[in-house]
Amino acid sequence: MPYYQQLGSVPKHRHTLFKDESGAILYEELMGEEGFSSDSSLLYHRHIPSGVIGSRVWELPDQTLTPNHPLLPRHLRLHDLGSASDPATVDAVTGRRLVMGNGDVRLSYAWVGKTSPLYKNGLGDECVYVEKGNAVVETQFGALPVEEGDYIIIPRATIHRWVIAGGDVVQLYFMEANSHIGPPKRYLSKYGQFLEHSPYCERDLHGPSSPLLAEGTNVEVYIKHRGAGPTGVIGSIHILPTHPFDVVGWDGCLYPFTFNIRDYMPITGKIHQPPPVHQVFEGHNFVICNFLPRKVDYHELAVPVPYYHSNVDSDEVMFYVAGDYEARKGSGINKGSISLHPGGHPHGPQPGAIEASVGVERFDETAVMVDTFLPLHLGEAGMATDDGKYAESWTPGHEWTGGKWSNS
Repeated sequence: MPYYQQLGSVPKHRHTLFKDESGAILYEELMGEEGFSSDSSLLYHRHIPSGVIGSRVWELPDQTLTPNHPLLPRHLRLHDLGSASDPATVDAVTGRRLVMGNGDVRLSYAWVGKTSPLYKNGLGDECVYVEKGNAVVETQFGALPVEEGDYIIIPRATIHRWVIAGGDVVQLYFMEANSHIGPPKRYLSKYGQFLEHSPYCERDLHGPSSPLLAEGTNVEVYIKHRGAGPTGVIGSIHILPTHPFDVVGWDGCLYPFTFNIRDYMPITGKIHQPPPVHQVFEGHNFVICNFLPRKVDYHELAVPVPYYHSNVDSDEVMFYVAGDYEARKGSGINKGSISLHPGGHPHGPQPGAIEASVGVERFDETAVMVDTFLPLHLGEAGMATDDGKYAESWTPGHEWTGGKWSNS
């Protein structure tokens, strides 16, 4: 996180004895990245944060990854996952289903209507996009309300839970890293301030507003962490003697925050701009971009839709959230779709999209894109929602029209 925050009570000097009003010692915890060499925060607990009185295995949902072999571009219908289950029985921790992933990032999806257990991800940061609905994410740093269009960045090992109001349904797209996630370095000064060319700034980022204190004993916390096996991801449940939401104050530059996609300022140009201008966050070996309603290219001969391109070094995943995505007309893609365009195969606009886009002044589309530099494999949810036809959609006579494929 690029700037300093302080909430609640902290001592005048760090690493010094600190007591509450009753004279009881408050226990300082450093939460820091990259050993002691990067961003960190100091949290002051009422209880010793290391206490554990029991543990057991958490059998994670299916983490199997199947190679995209034979190599194909794919169209996945994520909304089919919501219609296939009762959201009232699904929570954002145990109910997320793996769409695709690799050794750097895992993409999951869920429609949730139930408050989750307490949880922390010990592998890396999480970036969760709220496709639809409202919730409150309670964390040891404080609570953050989230709404449609929000990204929430949750640093590695932050204990939190997703609180869903009774009867509500929230649609969530999870990007789980094996690293940290933050603003692109090119947007920041050497001291961490957003620069003038950045499409968003500190005013658009929202952290907790006050400490969150809770009481309780024998409290369960679900933990996703590193381990052996084909996926390298395993789960445990710790039983804590006291509630982990016991932080009376904290300060530092590491904490969860939200950013709403509507606050992103799209960068446009005289001719078509490449995907890096749409970047919003980055992790190790992957980037996150977003595409927003915007004015498009203004050269008199401009072609507003993307040119054909080969992702030589990356796989491209586009999650279509809203609007009408000009380049994908005739492919069957709609709201709630994901397209996977793998490295080694050229892709671009569907037949007829170039001609239709010439002279268009504005695109009405919202999408979240993840580009990875290791190949992506399909998870069980990706396998279950693949339409099986998308690779043929650039071939004349294979268009999606009237709710069906013209060659079916």
